[in-house]
Amino acid sequence: MLIDPVTAHKGLSEKEKAAIQEQLERLLSNSHFSHSRRFPSFLRFVIDQTLAGQTDLLKERTLGIEIFGRDADYDTASDPIVRVTAAEIRKRIAQYYQEQGHEGELRVSLPAGSYVPQFHWPQTATISKEKSELQAVGIAEVPPTSFEPPAPASDNTSHGEQAQAAKSHFLSRPWPRGWLIALPLLLACAGALFLWRSTHHSAFDFFWDPILKTSDPVLFCVADQSQYTAQALRDAGDPSHLTVLKDTLTAIVYDDLNPVVRIAGILQSHGKKYALRSEGTTNLTDLRNGPTVFIGAFDNAWTLRLTKPLRYHFANNPEMTEFRIVDNAAPAQSRWLVNRLQQMTTNNYRDFAIVARFTDDTTGKLAVVAAGVGRGGTIVAGEFLTDPAHLVPLQEAAMLAGNKKNMEVVLSTQIIDGEPGTPTIEATYFW
Repeated sequence: MLIDPVTAHKGLSEKEKAAIQEQLERLLSNSHFSHSRRFPSFLRFVIDQTLAGQTDLLKERTLGIEIFGRDADYDTASDPIVRVTAAEIRKRIAQYYQEQGHEGELRVSLPAGSYVPQFHWPQTATISKEKSELQAVGIAEVPPTSFEPPAPASDNTSHGEQAQAAKSHFLSRPWPRGWLIALPLLLACAGALFLWRSTHHSAFDFFWDPILKTSDPVLFCVADQSQYTAQALRDAGDPSHLTVLKDTLTAIVYDDLNPVVRIAGILQSHGKKYALRSEGTTNLTDLRNGPTVFIGAFDNAWTLRLTKPLRYHFANNPEMTEFRIVDNAAPAQSRWLVNRLQQMTTNNYRDFAIVARFTDDTTGKLAVVAAGVGRGGTIVAGEFLTDPAHLVPLQEAAMLAGNKKNMEVVLSTQIIDGEPGTPTIEATYFW
């Protein structure tokens, strides 16, 4: 049963509203939402207002003012925070319900083009999903059919005669016309769904198989930062006693760990061995041992060296105030530029990244690059590489280009309050 959001506050009992609130808390405690401040605030606000019957407040400008503290006359065209947040929430909700164990839960959705949530009771969630899949391949609902069982046998009839009579009745009864029409359509539906799923999966294989099928271990080359700090160490015999020692630590930027964890999960799930080294301790011999994944751009010298000969590479002005991705085919263009001042003062900007997979001429080994102009770009580069849905358009572009082995992609993403949105493909190149 789909609950009409406009009249939900009138038709729902307190118990049903409580169930929706419980599902909201279940969603927000999941990792897709718990690591963000913006997404839970948005989803909680629109659900609370819907249950209170205040759906007239769920407009872009109002949401920008109420949730994100924008001025009443702010320009929604140049500040897409509401649209970007809603799009990301739709994606995260879909990811949540795709996880095992959530199939029987009350379903919350945020329809495209609307900021008014909808609610689906659990008993119809699976049916609605199957129906939408059938409709997606052009099949309407199968007309209901009835089955009339054979008349019960008399007490004098033997069990063998009863069985024979039942068999004869089953074979001789005419099947409903609806089934005769629907059966080939159902078979076509099953084939279409299987084809879609296999294509969906093959997009992942298309990018990762060359790395996963090598016998060599994979190396992560990650940007590192040296920090001089005072480290507090506890006494093993008396943990309340602290000793402060000056130490030099090698640290990794938290945002760079995001793609490392994502990609490492893929490698581990396929039984692939991998190692992690900092950019400062990685040498050419390390890169000759197998495929390498390079994380980060302007803080990783190896990334800058490897991408410099490529069509798309990183560049900056002498003052180090503007950082960009350059297209060798149009070097004068500044489409993919991040102004450092805007980045630091507003935390709202458009970031860019390079994703690449190619055989390095120097080492003869595969190299994978996930590097952003800013930190948000590096995060979405990792998301792009590990989400099969994002890899589908890349696979399609590769097929049109002749299935060449080396590829490079420029991505963009909107950064709102320091948090990246979804990745968008800006350009691709294959060789």
